[in-house]
Amino acid sequence: MHTVVVGTSGVTASDVLAVARDGARVELSGEAVAALAAAREIVDALAAKPDPVYGVSTGFGALATRHISRELRTQLQRNIVRSHAAGMGPRVEREVVRALMFLRLKTVCSGHTGVRPEVAQTMADLLNAGITPVVHEYGSLGCSGDLAPLSHCALTLMGEGEAEGPDGVVRPAAELLAEHGIQPVELREKEGLALLNGTDGMLGMLVMALADLDRLYKSADITAALSLEGLLGTDKVLAPELHAIRPHPGQGASAANMLAVLKGSGLTGHHQDDAPRVQDAYSVRCAPQVAGAGRDTVAHARLVAERELASAVDNPVVLPDGRVESNGNFHGAPVAYVLDFLAIAAADLASIAERRTDRLLDKNRNHGLPPFLADDAGVDSGLMIAQYTQAALVSEMKRLAVPASADSIPSSAMQEDHVSMGWSAARKLRTAVDNLTRVIAVELYAATRAIELREGLTPAPASQAVIEAARAAGVGGPGADRFLAPDLAAADAFVRDGRLVAAAESVTGPLQ
Repeated sequence: MHTVVVGTSGVTASDVLAVARDGARVELSGEAVAALAAAREIVDALAAKPDPVYGVSTGFGALATRHISRELRTQLQRNIVRSHAAGMGPRVEREVVRALMFLRLKTVCSGHTGVRPEVAQTMADLLNAGITPVVHEYGSLGCSGDLAPLSHCALTLMGEGEAEGPDGVVRPAAELLAEHGIQPVELREKEGLALLNGTDGMLGMLVMALADLDRLYKSADITAALSLEGLLGTDKVLAPELHAIRPHPGQGASAANMLAVLKGSGLTGHHQDDAPRVQDAYSVRCAPQVAGAGRDTVAHARLVAERELASAVDNPVVLPDGRVESNGNFHGAPVAYVLDFLAIAAADLASIAERRTDRLLDKNRNHGLPPFLADDAGVDSGLMIAQYTQAALVSEMKRLAVPASADSIPSSAMQEDHVSMGWSAARKLRTAVDNLTRVIAVELYAATRAIELREGLTPAPASQAVIEAARAAGVGGPGADRFLAPDLAAADAFVRDGRLVAAAESVTGPLQ
């Protein structure tokens, strides 16, 4: 099994995906263990002094003015975890919790948190044992970190609360730790706070969304090209020289992808109706501009994610000169903004795909195809309601595009009086990405049927490869009405697991 080694300088997006989705093992580097020990010596020295230090010998948040005596500090750290593990609602996905735990371990290993090496090792042991704390949907405001979600993870480290074992069964955490020979940790000065104070949940969801969107933007370029063929559109608008004079990188990449898919097509440019088109509709002609703008948004979000992956997010932090300083680096604004931005871009990509689908089904605009691509229109309804489903998905995505980060709600007796709502932005983006996958699947379903109904015209080799792969995957072709949900589910799976992109790339080579 692949092993990810965590050092002091952060991790990569591929590391996060390997641990969160693929179950990769985690190891601490020698450098990280040394940095952990050195930072802990600083915290221990400060803890021995009579002067109050936030997070070491004081209460937290609005209660930071109270100096805590040494005999109560273990109880203080235990209590902060118990009291902050206050999430509610359904459980979040296993991959999200694994990303959350791994990214908290990344910051711990930076040597800026003051956590003992044995605590960090126990965090790695939990991940390697496949033990996943139960984390709930609601509880994070995205400031002072994802407090409630991280607290539920820290609770499992203490052998308390509930967690899911590698068999998928939720059981008491103490039982799971005992079964795997993991000793629960007893937290010391600053450790409870250090385990709770980060942007790890929202960052993990951002990293996974970026990976999914990379696949979906390629998928959308492919389905846009298929729709262009089905509508007998022109590929002249994809010429590189046209996109060179408006040099947005994403736009150029999308146009190049569409052109690669359409290479050798016998359908482009055929106008079968009585009024030849001078131009195709915006949803066809402007596909690279819309998808390209989204691609550039993804690129910006990736830059933010890379910076955050290299960061040590905690409060207070241990500095190399021995100071332990309060700071605001836990605020989730940088991550929250791009999470919201991605939801806007995803909604627009879905919206333009739905417009192309609607055009394929409308006999007044589809240039000679049957109404709703039905076999016997009137007796058959064809894909009429598939487009309804797609429209419902797009409508929800527009609601999800309303930014969470524009909101703030004060907490902790007005000490934490401006928050990022980044966790909420991440949760709605996950739904938007899921819905975008389904929207692209419906366009695929309609466009492949439309191409097959163009008798006597030969699609591009890449398009033909997609059609053949889709049919082999259970995505049905033209014919009389049938139970449509299984076909749409097959199309969804075909897009979701990357087979759509793989089929096109079997002819085009790697797409951008």
